[in-house]
Amino acid sequence: MDKAYTDRFWVSPDGLKLHFRDYPARSSSDGEEHPPVLCLHGLTRNSRDFEVLAERLSEKRRVLVPEMRGRGDSEYAKDSATYNPLNYVIDVEALLAQEGIERFVAIGTSLGGLMTMIMAGMNADRIAGAVLNDIGPVVDTGGIDRIREYVGQGRSYPSWMHAARALQEVHSPSYPAFAIEDWLTMAKRGMVVQQNGRIGFDYDMSIAEPFQEPDSAAPPDLWPALDALAGRPVLIVRGALSDLFSKETLAEMQRRLPDASAVTVPDVGHAPLLEEPVAVKAIDDLLARI
Repeated sequence: MDKAYTDRFWVSPDGLKLHFRDYPARSSSDGEEHPPVLCLHGLTRNSRDFEVLAERLSEKRRVLVPEMRGRGDSEYAKDSATYNPLNYVIDVEALLAQEGIERFVAIGTSLGGLMTMIMAGMNADRIAGAVLNDIGPVVDTGGIDRIREYVGQGRSYPSWMHAARALQEVHSPSYPAFAIEDWLTMAKRGMVVQQNGRIGFDYDMSIAEPFQEPDSAAPPDLWPALDALAGRPVLIVRGALSDLFSKETLAEMQRRLPDASAVTVPDVGHAPLLEEPVAVKAIDDLLARI
C-alpha cells in the first residue's frame, strides 16, 4: 500500500537537516484551496504521533508534520542549549519559508501548543486556526516534575512487548483504559529498533538537559501570546486526568478567548491522542469554520 505522505527535509538556520512528513490533499469537496495544517508534536515525540490524524485530515487539506531537532529522522543538535521552544519555532519558520506557506492551521500537542502560542505572539495573522492540545500559558509543576523523572533516561528494551510494558508502568495513570495493543502502538510511535537490536526511544537524550533547568519548561508569560489568537477559530483540548493542564488554566483561557471551543477528553491524562471521538468531532467542527 502506498504511503499517504512523502518524507521530506529542510535545513534549520544553524544548518541542521530536519525531517517532515508531507501529506498532500487528496481531494477538495468544494473546489477551494484550504490552508494547510501544521501538526506540532510534544517534547519526546515525533511525526508518528499524528499518523492517524494527518492521514484523515489530508482527505481535504495538505498536512505537514515536522520533527523537531533531535527527534525522529531530524538531525541532533550540536549544542543541547538549542533544545528549547523558541529555537523549535525558528526551525519551523524556516520550513514555512521553504514551502511558501503564508497561512496555516496549527495543531499543537503540549510542546507543540507552546510553539503555536509563540508563533501567534510573533504574527497571529498567518494562523487561520489553532488547536491547543492539553497545554496553556501556565503548566502545572506536578506534570513537569513527572516528565523530568523519565525524559532523557536512555532506557532500552529487548522486545516491543517489553517496551510496551515499560510505557504502561510509567504512563498508565494518563491512559487507564489502554489495552496492551494500545501500549504497543504507543511504543512503536515513540521508539525505534537501535543498531544493537534493542528497542529505544527515538530522540536525543540531550533534550533533557535544558528541560531539567529551573523554569525551563515554558517560556515566560505566554498569556499575551494566547491573547493574540483572539478573533480566529481556536479549539482547546484537555485530558480530564491531565496533571499538566489544569481546569483553572482552561477556564482563564476561555475567559480571554470567549469565542474559543473547548472539549475535555474523558479517561485520558497528558496528552489526548486526538483520535478520541470527542476530539475528532471537535477538530472537524473547527476546520469546518476555516
